[in-house]
Amino acid sequence: MHRDSTGSAAQWTGRIISAVVVLALLADAVSILMFPPSMQAKFAATGFPDATAPMLGMILLICTIAYATPRTAVVGAILLTGFLGGAICTHFRLGEIGSPPQIISLVLGACVWGALYLRDERVRSLFAANSLTAEARRDLPQTGAF
Repeated sequence: MHRDSTGSAAQWTGRIISAVVVLALLADAVSILMFPPSMQAKFAATGFPDATAPMLGMILLICTIAYATPRTAVVGAILLTGFLGGAICTHFRLGEIGSPPQIISLVLGACVWGALYLRDERVRSLFAANSLTAEARRDLPQTGAF
């Protein structure tokens, strides 16, 4: 019984973290789609043409919805990882190493996967399978071929 309550607590923690991430990303997507003057200034600073705002906003919106949907959450997490990695890279290219947007993107990306790990047994089993494979490799006799 204790194990079930721990699993349930982990799932609820994952759901709460996911909800915070989804709300933050939806707010960002909406702000890009609405394209207020403050967002226009950010686009100008990063070198993105204003005409790319609707497409970037839609990409972020679709990736976030995919992540929020349990059936497509893993695909959404992969897509969000790419999107957030692109944001980190953009600021790196501008010489803004360790800037708040980079740190926020990094934290959001870690939360995407951490929350998914907590709320989805399939993701946990992938990590468990990988560690078992590493243990199995240690038990193999060393031939010196590699």
